[in-house]
Order: sequence, then structure tokens, then C-alpha cells
Amino acid sequence: MREKISIGLSVAAALVLTYTLYNIFLVLPDEAAQGPIYRIMFFHVPAAIVGMTGYFIALIFSLLYLSSKDLKWDSLSASVIEVALVFSVINIITGSIWGRIIWGIWWTWDYRLTSALVCVLIFSGYLMLRRAIDEPTQRARLSSALCIFGCFDVVIVWKSIEWFRTQHPGPVLSIRTGGGNMDPNMERMLYINFFALLLIATSLVLIRTRQETTAREIDSLRRFANATA
Repeated sequence: MREKISIGLSVAAALVLTYTLYNIFLVLPDEAAQGPIYRIMFFHVPAAIVGMTGYFIALIFSLLYLSSKDLKWDSLSASVIEVALVFSVINIITGSIWGRIIWGIWWTWDYRLTSALVCVLIFSGYLMLRRAIDEPTQRARLSSALCIFGCFDVVIVWKSIEWFRTQHPGPVLSIRTGGGNMDPNMERMLYINFFALLLIATSLVLIRTRQETTAREIDSLRRFANATA
């Protein structure tokens, strides 16, 4: 059943992504100030939102694990974080390319960019921590604690352009500002492309969750065999 859902989500994502790519590159005009490079926004912004959304979903799963001690929540949290981290890296890479064209630099240590990099480092450490600890309950407990800690930085990433003076531009989407200063057609396409990336992320999470569950079952059998040998 889970495999069929994953395939269905992948097909839906492919169809939506085909529609958005056609409109982004062949229908929408160049932006007046930035020219054609602004199109990277349609991947940069949705990737950031998917990544941050994933971290907060993983936070919920981590809290559920700490309250129930059920390892299935730990598997879900790990799967979501792994996928969210991929989208966070995409966000930083596309942002650097965009910044090189618009600002003339690949990177600047302002609050938004620095906190986003710290976020990637924290959750990369989360995955390394899981590889370093063999005992399932200890691994799950420490991983949950690190996820909770990491989500504090996610809040800083999200609010940094409102709390601090940064080189990164302020909010332009109507959902953040109440009005927005982006062309409605461009904003609509950004939301649709976000939906496409969200479908891809959900499909990947389902695949990774199945793999995590299988790995946990194999590990349990190995531990049982070693204990009875």
C-alpha cells in the first residue's frame, strides 16, 4: 500500500512539475530588475519552505518518540530529516548562484545565510550521530534531543530577516506580508512549484521510512540471534 502511494505521489509530482517548468521557462516573462535569473526563485524559495516544514514535522515525531518510546516515531523523524536536509542544501546552493548574479558574491555572512548554514550543519550532525550509535533506544533518544535543539535554529532562519538587518531581501510573498509585491502570476507559479516539491519530498519520506523500518527489523533479528547464540 505504501509503495502504491509513493508511486502515485511521484507521478503526480512529475505532472505538476512538468506544468510548472513549462510556465516558468516558456510562459512567464523575465523580471524587470533581475532578468531571467529570477527564475531560480521558483526552486530556491520552495526548497527552503519544504526543508523547514520537514524539520518541524520531525520535531513532532521526536516529541512523540520521547513520550511513547515507540521506535516507529524515531524512524519517521529520521526519514523526514534526511529528506528535509536535501532540500535545505538545494536552498543554499540555489541561493548562492542567485546571489552571485544579483549581489556579485557567492556568499556573505549575514544572519539569514549563516543561520541556514548552521541549520544544515546541525542536521548533518544528526545523521552522523545516528550512524555512530548502534543501540536503538539510545540513538533515538539522543537524536530526538538534537532534533529539538536544531529546530530552535530553524526558527532563527525563518525570522532572521524580520529580527535583524540583513543583506537578504525581506518577505515578498503575500502570505507573509498581507499584500506582497510580487506579480500574482509569478507568486501563483511559486506556490504550485512548492506543491510539486512537497509531493516529491513526501514520496521520498515514504521510501526512506520503509527502508528505516526494514533496517530496524533486521537489526532486531541480529540482536536476538546474537543474544541466543
